[in-house]
Amino acid sequence: MTSPYTIAVAGLGSMGLGMANSSHRANIKTYGIDVNPQQIEKFTSIGGLTGQLPNIAGELDCLFIVVVNAAQTKTIIEQSVNLMKKGSVIISCATVSPDFARQMQTLCEAHDLLYLDAPISGGSVKAAAGNITVLAAGRPDAFAKAQTALDAMAEKVFTLGDTAGPGSALKVVNQLLAGVHIAATAEAMTFGLSQGIAPQTTLDVISQCAGTSWMFENRGPHIAEGDYTPHSAVDIFVKDMGIVCDIAAEANFPAPLSATALEQFSAAAKAGHGSEDDAAVAKIYAKNGNVELP
Repeated sequence: MTSPYTIAVAGLGSMGLGMANSSHRANIKTYGIDVNPQQIEKFTSIGGLTGQLPNIAGELDCLFIVVVNAAQTKTIIEQSVNLMKKGSVIISCATVSPDFARQMQTLCEAHDLLYLDAPISGGSVKAAAGNITVLAAGRPDAFAKAQTALDAMAEKVFTLGDTAGPGSALKVVNQLLAGVHIAATAEAMTFGLSQGIAPQTTLDVISQCAGTSWMFENRGPHIAEGDYTPHSAVDIFVKDMGIVCDIAAEANFPAPLSATALEQFSAAAKAGHGSEDDAAVAKIYAKNGNVELP
């Protein structure tokens, strides 16, 4: 009897949980793995499976790694490469440098495993709906192996090359824009306050003008409502804008807007807002501008 197509999602955060749920809804045998028992409970409560990675790795056709950073990604890959069956695929979804992605592909292929450099975008809402965007690069057989799961999780999968690197490179470009736009949103909303304009008014009007952006329309309501429940935390953008600036420095490429945005996110983290929604960078602008946020 042929074994059922089986995947695991390691990292059940705001994106990973939605991806695991989407896979489960598509009747794919799906394991959810996380260090937080509450996140595991959220997944198993809808019928998802869980287990320790060493015990289930041999079953897997695909292992999606949806963790915070390169260090966590590397740890999981190193735990898995000797346990997964030949020809299965590891899909790395965190924001990492292109060089790191290439190193992980080399490691996986040395153990006869496939690798997809596949950072993700879309946020928790799209992840929950199975509508994320995947910026992917890897061998054609890696795409083929992951296709069933990707169909369940993603609205768009960009095929960016036949070896690792371009997926992570474009995700870094995306995060450059995302971080700068969030910081610009915070600056605009608080600047409006300094001119006597309520944040909700700024949001309502600018959303209909040329100055708007996806981040302005998505994060602006968090500032207007004073709700900093973390969908994507300040600390994430300290990490991601740090990656942007490090890569730019290595390439001898000037990135002054990125550097300024990183300064603001770093200041927010140092002020104790690191675990709050990334829109909480507005609190730094408000403090420095002597204005009061909602």
